[in-house]
Amino acid sequence: MNSAEYSKSKVWAARTAIVVGGILVWHFAVKFGLFPKLLIGEPIEIARTLVRWFVSGEIYYHLGITLFEMALSFVIGASLGLIFGLILALNPFYSVIFDPFLKAFNAMPRVVLAPIFAVWFGLGVWSKIMLGVTLVFFITFFNVMQGVREVSQITINNSRILGANRSQLIRYVYIPSAMSWVFSSLHNAVGMAFVGAVIGEYLGSAAGVGYLILQAEGVFDIDAVMAGIVVLTICALIIDFLVTITEKRLLKWHPNFS
Repeated sequence: MNSAEYSKSKVWAARTAIVVGGILVWHFAVKFGLFPKLLIGEPIEIARTLVRWFVSGEIYYHLGITLFEMALSFVIGASLGLIFGLILALNPFYSVIFDPFLKAFNAMPRVVLAPIFAVWFGLGVWSKIMLGVTLVFFITFFNVMQGVREVSQITINNSRILGANRSQLIRYVYIPSAMSWVFSSLHNAVGMAFVGAVIGEYLGSAAGVGYLILQAEGVFDIDAVMAGIVVLTICALIIDFLVTITEKRLLKWHPNFS
C-alpha cells in the first residue's frame, strides 16, 4: 500500500501530531531539567526570536541573501549536471576518460574548497554560490548519467526504426527517460544548495542566515541559532515542495505520477 492510498487528512493529522508532540516533549524536557537549555534551546524562546526577526524585518535582508545564493547554486549546478551528465552518458569514450577525475573530485570534501573560493571570488555571494554549485553538480550529474544509461535499448531501436535521428532520440527518448532521475536528484540538491550557501556564510560573510547563526553562536545564544536552523529548514521544505509540483506536472506520463 503506497501513500496515495491514505487520506490526506489522516496523513496531515499524523504529521501535525508528530511535530506538536515533539515540540511538547522538547519543551517539558527543558523545563524539568532533563536537557540543559544551553545546549538545545527552548521552543518558546525560539518562537519569540522568530517573531522578533520577522516583525522587526531583521531577517528579510539576510534571508534574501541566502536564498539568492541558494537559487543560483541550484540552477547553475543542476544545469551543468544535466548538460555534462547527458554528454558523457551519450559518449562512452569521454566517459571512460573523465571517470577517474570525476570520482576523485566527487570524493573530495567540498568544504575544504570554501577558503579557496573565498580567495578566488572574495567574501561576497559568488564564493558561496560556487561552493553550492560543486555540491549540486555531482548529485545531478551522476543521476542524469544513470538515467540515460538505463534507457531501454528496445525503445531506442524502435525509435531508430521509425526514423528518429540522434537529436530526436535525445529530445524524445533520452531526456524524458532520465527526467525521473533528474527530479530525484533535485530533491537532494535543494538541501545541498542551502548547505553550500550557509557553510560559505559561516566561514566568512557579512550577511545571510549563516552569518546570523555565527553571530548568535559567538554570544552563546542557542535560541537564535535554532531559530536560524528553523528558518532554513522551512525554506528548504517550501522549495522542495515547488520541485515536487513541477515534477508532477512534467511527469504526468510516468506511472508513479499518473
